[in-house]
Amino acid sequence: MEGCLRVGQPAPDFSATVVIDQEFKTIKLSDYRGQYVVIFFYPLDFTFVCPTEITAFSDRFSEFKEVGTQVLGISVDSEFSHLAWIQTDRKSGGVGDLNYPLVSDIKKEISTAYNVLDPDAGVALRGLFIIDKDGIIQHSTINNLSFGRNVDEVLRTLKAIQYVQAHPDEVCPQGWQPGDKTMVPDPVKSKVYFSAV
Repeated sequence: MEGCLRVGQPAPDFSATVVIDQEFKTIKLSDYRGQYVVIFFYPLDFTFVCPTEITAFSDRFSEFKEVGTQVLGISVDSEFSHLAWIQTDRKSGGVGDLNYPLVSDIKKEISTAYNVLDPDAGVALRGLFIIDKDGIIQHSTINNLSFGRNVDEVLRTLKAIQYVQAHPDEVCPQGWQPGDKTMVPDPVKSKVYFSAV
C-alpha cells in the first residue's frame, strides 16, 4: 500500500456509479462540495456485519441531513450487486431501500486511493472518513473486517468537527456532545473548564 492518507489532506475525488432510489446514477465526490460528507467503506454486500452498519446509517440518515451531511457507503461490489441487496428484504439478509447512495468500487480504485484496500482479501477494510465542506479530511478510522462502527460516535465526532470549525477559538474535550462545555486551548483560560468539571 502506498503512503497513508492523513487528516488535513484533501479527500481524493472520484467518479463512480451509485445506486440510489433503486436507480443507477454517476456521482463525483466533488458534487458534494459545500456539504460535509461521511464516506464509509465496507467489505461486501450480502455479508454479516455489513448490513447492520448499512441499515443503521440509513435509519439515522435524517440526523446527518439535519447537520448538512451526505453519507456514502462504498464497497468493491458492482452496482448490480448493490441493487440486488437493496431489493432484498432486511429479514432475508438484504438492506431494503436506503436513504443514501451505495457506491460501486468494482475497479478498487477508490478503496486504493483511500488506502483501505486489503490486497490479500481483495476487499476494503471498514474505513470511515469525515470530509468537511472544503473537501478536507477531518477524521478517519479503519476497523478490521470483524467488527462494525457506531453511528452515535460518527454523529458525535461530526458535530464536534462542525463546532470547532464554527468556533475556531475553542476545542472539544473527550466525549463532547452538543451543549456540553468546551475549552479555550490556552494554559490560563483552560483552567475555567478544568475548575468546572
